[in-house]
Amino acid sequence: MPATAARLPGDRLHLQHGPIDLVIGAEGPGREAAFAAAARRFAPLLDELVGELPLLRRPLGRQRPLGPVARRMARAVEPHGRRHFVTPMAAVAGAVADEVLAAMLASGGLSRAYVNDGGDIAIYLAPDQTYRAGMAGLDASTLGRVEIRAGDGIGGIATSGRGGRSLSFGIADSVTVLAATAAAADAAATLVANEVDLPGHPAIARCPASDIQADSDLGERLVTRAVGALTAGETAAALDRGLKEARAMRSLGLIAGAALFLNGCARVLTPLPMTEALAHA
Repeated sequence: MPATAARLPGDRLHLQHGPIDLVIGAEGPGREAAFAAAARRFAPLLDELVGELPLLRRPLGRQRPLGPVARRMARAVEPHGRRHFVTPMAAVAGAVADEVLAAMLASGGLSRAYVNDGGDIAIYLAPDQTYRAGMAGLDASTLGRVEIRAGDGIGGIATSGRGGRSLSFGIADSVTVLAATAAAADAAATLVANEVDLPGHPAIARCPASDIQADSDLGERLVTRAVGALTAGETAAALDRGLKEARAMRSLGLIAGAALFLNGCARVLTPLPMTEALAHA
């Protein structure tokens, strides 16, 4: 099936092709040109990725991907490769969002724009502009808010966890990360969520990733299937593991901030310099 495009309420654009589903917003005199540019760039994008899937499902090696989105994916995961098992697929949604946003910006005339790929969001803000979004739990409850201002150095938001679209090694309900790009945020959110964990805990059910998705890039590595009752101390310990990883990433300049959620509890790593970008409900 070819890619499809449709208008949504609120002057938004919806682009869909296979598993890729984008909701796009734009403001400024160049909005219509930007929407057209987004649709043009989106049309061949899935086929480009499919052509390199075998490579993208493996950790980075000497052979590097060639396509523009695939290269974005590789750049996003490369800084993490020495400390974690990770493949470029950890950044696919964010990289798609970044690529489509770049096409929109090339057309000019925008004061604000975003590309939302299933909750992984690439953002552009001209001076004095802001972007606001909510963070929601597995039960759609409100967990907090994100408010980004132009000049914050944040161009991407991504959320991961065991309730998301991807499989997770960890037990986080959700982890939201802010970074310079959506691809960087996507990769980091995946890895921080993996670290929110209690290895070997009997209340956590796991199975090989390949049992759930035969073609998963995680292969036979164990992923979380269910989480039973945890004490307050165990919940805190799992969150603190994830927070330690988020702090390490921020110290390396890989992310700006993060919010981690599990069993109604949270850890928030506020962006530096201190901003109001992340606020827990």
